[in-house]
Amino acid sequence: MNETLKRSLSGAVYVILLIACILYSTESFFVLFGAFLLVATVEFCSLVKINKIVPFIIASLSYAFFYQISIATQGVFLFLKFNKDFDLAVLVTTLMVSIKCIHFLFDNKTTKIDSFSKYIYLLGYIILPFIIMTKIPFGKAGYNPKILISIFILIWTNDSFAYIVGKSIGKTKLFERISPKKTIEGFLGGVFFAVIASYIIAKYYIQIAEVNLYIWIVIALIVGVFGTIGDLIESKFKRIAAVKDSGKIMPGHGGVLDRLDSVIFVAPIVFLFYQILNYVS
Repeated sequence: MNETLKRSLSGAVYVILLIACILYSTESFFVLFGAFLLVATVEFCSLVKINKIVPFIIASLSYAFFYQISIATQGVFLFLKFNKDFDLAVLVTTLMVSIKCIHFLFDNKTTKIDSFSKYIYLLGYIILPFIIMTKIPFGKAGYNPKILISIFILIWTNDSFAYIVGKSIGKTKLFERISPKKTIEGFLGGVFFAVIASYIIAKYYIQIAEVNLYIWIVIALIVGVFGTIGDLIESKFKRIAAVKDSGKIMPGHGGVLDRLDSVIFVAPIVFLFYQILNYVS
């Protein structure tokens, strides 16, 4: 099969499956992202060369535990307090590991990863971001699939236009040591079109009040900046492992991590932004 056709079909199946499961029900949403988490865990273990069994069990139990407390009776005050404390603990831990990931990205001396750091990355770079990702669509009004779908649309917009603009007019390398093809012009183009998309999404898809459109513009900026950083971090993991893709589950696209490297790094920052908005309001 032609490589372009294979890539197109694989990408279409991924997008349709993702949107269908998010829209259909909370159960299909949780099942899909649970499957994504387990595949991503196996792929990451292969990248950093650690045994897959224990991490797979940890990821499964962590996700199952989160799912159980998410569907627990929310009318109980103690549960609400526990849930908020749990959210805060997960968010703080993830953000601390995210900082470690950024240091890892810019540390020129790092050519191998020590055993302790491998498990820290597994927890805070893979498992907890997936848990946070599944919390984003839930608000005071319950499950709102439009929110997560919109974030994915912004990521796809940013990635697509970063590629198009970079290939058309890109000259200045963004981070040549890790990703030789990325350019500053492409990065800025991706962010610019993501901001435009965020305005359209907020006004016509989510249909929020005009005065609150800035919220989605900020989310677009978060997607553009931290989505790019997340992509570069995964590229460094692959560079150290001396592999092109994290896996082969998606023909022409690589693995689950290759498709979700941006969103797993963006999710904690978006969730933090949500917490700040809730606190201010």
